[in-house]
Amino acid sequence: MRGFDHINTWVFDLDNTLYPASCRLFDQMHVRMSDFIVQHLRVDHEQACRMRREYYLRHGTTLRGLMVEHDMKPDDFLEYVHDIDYDMVKADSVLQSALAKLPGRKLVFTNGSAGHAVRVMQRLGVDDHFDGVFDIVDSDYIPKPARLPYDKFAGQFAIDGSRAAFFEDIAHNLETPHAMGMTTVLVTSDEQFSDTDADSQIHHYVHHTTPDLPNFLNGIAQSLHGEKR
Repeated sequence: MRGFDHINTWVFDLDNTLYPASCRLFDQMHVRMSDFIVQHLRVDHEQACRMRREYYLRHGTTLRGLMVEHDMKPDDFLEYVHDIDYDMVKADSVLQSALAKLPGRKLVFTNGSAGHAVRVMQRLGVDDHFDGVFDIVDSDYIPKPARLPYDKFAGQFAIDGSRAAFFEDIAHNLETPHAMGMTTVLVTSDEQFSDTDADSQIHHYVHHTTPDLPNFLNGIAQSLHGEKR
């Protein structure tokens, strides 16, 4: 099992990873995605919900599907979908403390927008701990798990995969980080989301799993600093 004593770059997915899935922000975003499709493609709500899910499964994100199949411009979609209530995201003192103790850079790599990421980090009280956000715009709207955005991300931040750890709630999004030499951590949840990875099988490219990211990171930090738990 890979350890973390060699890590100098900590990479985090955002949604249902950096904040817990129990906040259910995706419930709000799914509603707004479907509403956007209704308004712009003039279909009924049932068809919009079906398109939202089918495009996610076929293209990696609903947005990518709308861009490829309907030549949709992304800016209005991203602004509309992320206009949500963030009150369920609470400041997390354990996460704050753990991030402060981890050596090296902390980065967010998300299929969402940078604005959405910043709002979440501010709510968690961890925005000062992060050195950068790589969002869907930075990836030229090509979402994980495609290889291209990972390569662009690694190049932009000069990441040595052998010294990086990647935290993610969707298992297949960890396959490429594993191939790049990164230590991978799957953040699991009992919450059920119809549009996220529901496969509970442990894959060879998942090195660690945790249902509790803040305490998992705190354990790493304590181990690195030789603290007693």
